[in-house]
Amino acid sequence: MAALLAALPSAAFAHRVSGDASRSDGLEVLVAALLAVSLSGYATGVARLWRRAGVGRGIRVREAAAFGAGWCTVAVALYSRVDVLSDRSFAVHMGQHEMLMIVAAPLLAASRTYEAWSWALPRRGVRALAAVAAGWRWLAAPVRAWWLHAAALWGWHVPALFLAALANPSIHALQHASFFLSALLFWWAVFGSRRRRHQGTALALLVTTMLQMNALGLLLTFAPEPWYASDRPPPWGLTALEDQQVGALVMWMFGGMVYAAAALAVVFRWLAPPAGNAVEREATG
Repeated sequence: MAALLAALPSAAFAHRVSGDASRSDGLEVLVAALLAVSLSGYATGVARLWRRAGVGRGIRVREAAAFGAGWCTVAVALYSRVDVLSDRSFAVHMGQHEMLMIVAAPLLAASRTYEAWSWALPRRGVRALAAVAAGWRWLAAPVRAWWLHAAALWGWHVPALFLAALANPSIHALQHASFFLSALLFWWAVFGSRRRRHQGTALALLVTTMLQMNALGLLLTFAPEPWYASDRPPPWGLTALEDQQVGALVMWMFGGMVYAAAALAVVFRWLAPPAGNAVEREATG
């Protein structure tokens, strides 16, 4: 459930796309409002918890910092030059997706958002939050989270669906919401498997998803024709095919590096001796 309320902006994830300008503007206002609510709620909850228990208790400083970094990544992805250029460039569009799926999502999933909101909400709100959390945990079971994330990754790269998203703000919003929410579920499943007996599950999730992303990147890199050519030429003098190849490299190399680094961290933690054994060796040394 952690990061669900931080993910509120994903309900509207629409850029400044061509089409109905009023609809696009309305979605942007909604995104901004949800970003503000998510930040305010998290900060309020952390402040109340730390005032009661002490700074770093319940929610560690690094977890609060992870929320801040993840929140800023979402804001940059949606309200910067990245967002403007993504309408014309497949490569920038892929960079935006990577920012949301493999930068913001894991940071938010590791930030204990549920605990923060539990302190921010009144008692009635906490009961409602607990009900939502139960549904979130069900969706975030490793197999379900893996399939949902894989379906979003492959489905939205079908050329007809991708081009439809570029042409319609509502479909574009759905595309980004599914990318981001499925990534949150995926990283929640990975982080939920941090206990030693579940390290194999976390490793399998990361490696198989990395292989999928690499496979899709390879298909896009070596495609003889552009899959997503539109009437708007890419920036920087690139052809549509060159722009697609750059985007594929972003997906393949940057995405693969993040998943590989996370997998290596899981292996390191898995092979490390349990903390109790280290304490026992020091006591008997």
